[in-house]
Amino acid sequence: MILILTAGFGDGHNTAARSVAEALTRLCPDEKIEMSDLISESQPLISGICKSLYQFAITHWPAGWRMTYDLMGRPSVTGPDALWQTAMVNALKERIKTQQPRLIISTYPLYAILLETLSKQQAVPPLCTVITDSISVNRVWVMSGSSLFCVADEETKKVVIGFGVPESTIRVTGFPVDLAFTEPLPEQPQHHGARILYLPSTTGRRVAATLEALKPLFRSGVRMTLPVGKHDRRLYHVLRRFTDSMPPDTLEIIGWTKRIPEFLRTHDVVICKAGGAILHEVMAAKIPAVIDYVVPGQEEGNAEMITKHDGGIVTNSAAETAAAVGSILTNNSAVGRRMRASMAKISMPDAAIRTAKAALAIAAS
Repeated sequence: MILILTAGFGDGHNTAARSVAEALTRLCPDEKIEMSDLISESQPLISGICKSLYQFAITHWPAGWRMTYDLMGRPSVTGPDALWQTAMVNALKERIKTQQPRLIISTYPLYAILLETLSKQQAVPPLCTVITDSISVNRVWVMSGSSLFCVADEETKKVVIGFGVPESTIRVTGFPVDLAFTEPLPEQPQHHGARILYLPSTTGRRVAATLEALKPLFRSGVRMTLPVGKHDRRLYHVLRRFTDSMPPDTLEIIGWTKRIPEFLRTHDVVICKAGGAILHEVMAAKIPAVIDYVVPGQEEGNAEMITKHDGGIVTNSAAETAAAVGSILTNNSAVGRRMRASMAKISMPDAAIRTAKAALAIAAS
């Protein structure tokens, strides 16, 4: 049995966990693979409050989140044996006792700390830690040991080594994205003109301003797909006002969907935040990205990673976002084609398989 531990603070941890679980199911069809958000299961009330505060901070109070993010890297705050960890350590102890996993894979840094505390009481399974940030990695990821650290790229490997982690325990496997990125696309209807994929994560006011700034492109025949997902309620009035002011075919609004891998591979440019999951999905799909928001601390390295490889452009206002999208699409998408070619050199759509194989190797050793 293999246990995969994740947490719902941002999309990256869950994306990586689901993708590795899918890869393990393919590689080990007869083995039980279980994914668990042990933090939510053991502390549902506290976890729910913390997730709401996290979402509020990264959207409305980024300076406050930066301070919190920096504090997480201090052993005095998040180190092993802290009293606030007791309930989660006990939950982890019970899970190991009842399920007896031969391997634990973690996509959230806290679990390595809990396992270090538990290891003082009993034997624990080998741990593979999948670091879901690039370059700007918080020290909390490596504060406690792990049998293996899987990282997204060579730059992140250098950062982790700089924290004192032995190079022999680090593997560059890529960020585990959905295996759909390795599969043929479903048959697509004919489309005329360029298409923008917009994954909104900024405030409603910024989304409204971005749509307004993009109007000249829409009037030239460019179309947009906008999956709202969990943002449907807060953006309802913003999107309703905009669609009422534009021709009906300008904007296709979609609710919760599992088609993001398909959209990323069939559109010409994506507007998104600098999340670890989405930017590595961008790399897997090789679609030019306009990054309209970077969460301080944890996402700065993700933005650096993709801009360094000419895969994205970071913008700081709605006007800059519209200008960046226009620059990618003009002249028959000449800039967009260059960006796709740059990303093709480092794209790893099979990263989940690579990560799963690396984790299985430590379980067998």
